[in-house]
Amino acid sequence: MLKRNTCVFHSGALLEKTDWEKLIDSLTRQDILRSPKIIKAMRTIPRLRFLTPDTQDHSATDTPLPIGYGQTISAPHMVAIMNEALQLETGQKILEVGAGSGWHAAIIAEIITPKEAPRSEWGHIYTLEINQNLADTAKKNIMNTGYGDRVTIIVADGSKGYPGKAPYDRIFVAAAAPDVPRPLLDQLKPGGIMLIPVGSMSLFQTLLKITKGIDGKIKEESLGGVAFVPLIGEYGYKL
Repeated sequence: MLKRNTCVFHSGALLEKTDWEKLIDSLTRQDILRSPKIIKAMRTIPRLRFLTPDTQDHSATDTPLPIGYGQTISAPHMVAIMNEALQLETGQKILEVGAGSGWHAAIIAEIITPKEAPRSEWGHIYTLEINQNLADTAKKNIMNTGYGDRVTIIVADGSKGYPGKAPYDRIFVAAAAPDVPRPLLDQLKPGGIMLIPVGSMSLFQTLLKITKGIDGKIKEESLGGVAFVPLIGEYGYKL
């Protein structure tokens, strides 16, 4: 649950901040969260709504948490880092590899489809999940939080991307690959950005920011060490 224990004054009334709000404040003070629209989206969509009952008491703890089937939901600081690096804008078409329980997709949907913008200017996020049970959970969570018209969840081998809606303005991968999958590079629009952890299965990886130039040339930048579950599939790891 979201615990309330910090008092603040607002419009003459005494209010209490939730643990989630305090975490967002902390990430902002650390300069991990910087963009107002990303801060707003992460405040709007607490991680609690996408957790299993046995981990909900830890929803505001800045660490990955299990969501079943050997998978985890990312730590809030990692979602913040990725969202800032993606340079998200209204109207973008985005591919996520690894839907998990749907939390990250919901946050991005809030950013690229703001309610104040006309629907004709909204973007869309397509998110791939190889595990049918997790995909079903993500669909339920996305519908329950009101993003069903802005997020499409597909059961598929995410390492191959989703060519049916390519090219994408942004691609991000929530699992570590041995190398950058060629299909994902091919499906990234010129001028687009991709984030992907690359490295070993033993949780020693580098988060790469890949930018595709208008001329198609690829530029890679390391955003530092990370620890993700392995990407499973034809261009991922074979378990």
